[in-house]
Amino acid sequence: MSNITTAFGISEALEKLGITAVNKGTSTGQNKFGFGEKIDSYSPVDGNLIGQVTTTTAKDYNEVMQTATTAFKLWRKKPAPLRGEIVRQFGDKLRELKEPLGKLVSYEMGKSYQEGLGEVQEMIDICDFAVGLSRQLHGFTMHSERPGHRMYEQYHPLGVVGIISAFNFPVAVWAWNTALAWICGDVCVWKPSEKTPLCGIACQNIIASVLKQNNLPEGISCLINGNYKVGELLTTDSRIPLISATGSTRMGKIVAQTVAARLGNSLLELGGNNAIIVTPDADIKMTVIGAVFGAVGTAGQRCTSTRRLIIHESIYNKVKDAVVAAYGQLRIGNPLDENNHVGPLIDTEAVKMYKRALEKVVEEGGVIIAKGGELEGVGYESGCYVKPAIAEAKPDYKIVQQETFAPILYLLKYTGSVENAIDIQNSVAQGLSSAIMTNNLREAELFLSVAGSDCGIANVNIGTSGAEIGGAFGGEKETGGGRESGSDAWKVYMRRQTNTINYTTELPLAQGIKFDL
Repeated sequence: MSNITTAFGISEALEKLGITAVNKGTSTGQNKFGFGEKIDSYSPVDGNLIGQVTTTTAKDYNEVMQTATTAFKLWRKKPAPLRGEIVRQFGDKLRELKEPLGKLVSYEMGKSYQEGLGEVQEMIDICDFAVGLSRQLHGFTMHSERPGHRMYEQYHPLGVVGIISAFNFPVAVWAWNTALAWICGDVCVWKPSEKTPLCGIACQNIIASVLKQNNLPEGISCLINGNYKVGELLTTDSRIPLISATGSTRMGKIVAQTVAARLGNSLLELGGNNAIIVTPDADIKMTVIGAVFGAVGTAGQRCTSTRRLIIHESIYNKVKDAVVAAYGQLRIGNPLDENNHVGPLIDTEAVKMYKRALEKVVEEGGVIIAKGGELEGVGYESGCYVKPAIAEAKPDYKIVQQETFAPILYLLKYTGSVENAIDIQNSVAQGLSSAIMTNNLREAELFLSVAGSDCGIANVNIGTSGAEIGGAFGGEKETGGGRESGSDAWKVYMRRQTNTINYTTELPLAQGIKFDL
């Protein structure tokens, strides 16, 4: 056991979350072991083995689906407020276990402990949101053109919802989906990232205890483990009407085509290449805070991480100097130590990707002004720690057009009006999050107008990173077009049905058609 696991109470956290053995695998809600291969979970913090999980086999998967489909027949009949009560209890359990779960998120994924706690808080918040929503699954009424008829629309649960989540938010994104799906009357089968499987088991243990206390079937929440091959079991299964997938654009295109081939529905949250526009009327202090946190938070491994800073030429050097100076104050190291700002990347493959991106920007003519590089020595033994880097570049560089899941920030210069900056921002294939820093009302309103940002999220005087539960989360273009979390995102988990009731003794036809017998 490493000094980190001892000093920061990782073993105690695992025990509180019901993860007490190295060989820990899960298929269904009651921790049913399969016979597949083992997946080792190594912490990027210190390189130590945390535990193992069992890969779900095809046989295991079919058992899981049988369990889930059986549970759905019961769960869909429960009144929505009762379903909300189960979600409320789940949220209360998360409150009790916020610290150990946040610690596991930090240790298995590598984000700072404060960010780990914040991720669990997002789970709690979406539970609160879903509980209220369970009494507001409203339909819609309209007037019929036929006398003595009433028309309305209502929503019914879809069935089994398949959830595929990514390593960077190993628990929150699942909760965004599953809390809403549950109150809608759906049951869920979740495949967490094979890079953070223990976080999935911890969450499954928590909801399994709630279901057991309420004498509800375990199939309301099911877990499967493995790589993309296990994910394919979900995407090709016609018994699953909706697949919610979070990950890279490359992965999303494969999922979308596979699910569409069987006429299923997809909710996709994919890549982001997010920019902050900095105009001459920007507050420089606010700009630096938003840009630095957006670029280095979670070591640049957020889909909403700030990748590009588009700065007007008149203040370019001033903003550049301020951001570079802020980078000089960053502390990189063990994310469980709250004195550090930046933790590790998820694994050594991510480090290689980070290095290749820095090489490519130089090859294309860019200049690195805040040197990056891999960190070595005491405290960095896992080989996953890198320095956040800043490069001056041009908008049309191929590497700038791509999403690199690492702490690399590109500084881009614009001239003329803010319209030119908006064109640069919109020139990439991704369309997730965007922001403008300005105290000019006209610039702010233009940015939010139909001629402004083409992203699903557009902010004024805050950064690109972070989102509130109350708003729908998602993006356009190669980000996938899906929406999760707040607003009316619940509708994606339900099917809409139009109903017409004739309360007369006659049967008039629509559009005045005559069909007398």
